[in-house]
Amino acid sequence: MREMNRLFAGACALAAALSGTAAHAAQPTPWQLGMQPAATQIMAQISWFERYTLWFVVPITLLVLALLAYCILRFRASANPTPSRTSHNTMIEVIWTVGPVVVLLAIAVPSFQLLTAQYTPPEEPKLTIKATANQWNWDYEYQSDDPLGFNSALLPESDRSALGKEDVAQYPRLLAVDNELVVPVNVTTRVLVTASDVIHAFAMPAFGIKVDAVPGRINETFFKAEKEGLYYGQCSELCGKDHAFMPIAIRVVSEEKYNSWLAAAKADLAGANRALMASAGEVGTMAVAGN
Repeated sequence: MREMNRLFAGACALAAALSGTAAHAAQPTPWQLGMQPAATQIMAQISWFERYTLWFVVPITLLVLALLAYCILRFRASANPTPSRTSHNTMIEVIWTVGPVVVLLAIAVPSFQLLTAQYTPPEEPKLTIKATANQWNWDYEYQSDDPLGFNSALLPESDRSALGKEDVAQYPRLLAVDNELVVPVNVTTRVLVTASDVIHAFAMPAFGIKVDAVPGRINETFFKAEKEGLYYGQCSELCGKDHAFMPIAIRVVSEEKYNSWLAAAKADLAGANRALMASAGEVGTMAVAGN
């Protein structure tokens, strides 16, 4: 078991290293077949596990297809007018019993390890944010002695110029918001998720998180973003007529920039957002999927 744990951890680290050259600040792209680039260790593990399971799924699918084709051709009425009366075959029964058990064990062990990692933060979260879903926007509240709260909703096309978000590649239609959730890089962040009306879901594909937002209940998740950038997700639970217009945007910045933004945002959120966007190296060079 310990050896498998080491192999699993090593594979995840390799996956994270190999993805280091990819664009980490992610958004959906046209004709996308794979997952978004991993921005957290959890997402790197999920990506590894997806590729790992394909080594079982593809051969099993091809084997079943080959067996079906063989049976159709070999035992069709014209080629086999006298059907076999064989009632059982001990070897075949042993194989189709032991084989699936071995496959299930090979999938179950890393699956349980991944599930455990998703619910076990690597350290005590340094930042806690409450995300409350509404039809059809999000309320964010930074939990601290002097809390900060604001609303985040779909960016209206008419407001792009006023907010300095004319670049559609960086602020894509139906994904960009008026006020992004801002968090520091390499800091474990706890997110308390709930809803004010109907069931929603807080989902950020690049972080590997998706948790239901249920009225009257608080669910908890966490992430530790390892790359600065702008990341996009969406509500992932059908919640009404404007479900498709309920994006989530998280801006990951250095801890220094985050502290400056947080201090300024408590007095002037719009001004703090503009200052953050205009900070050196932030606008124009921020990694976006597809660059």
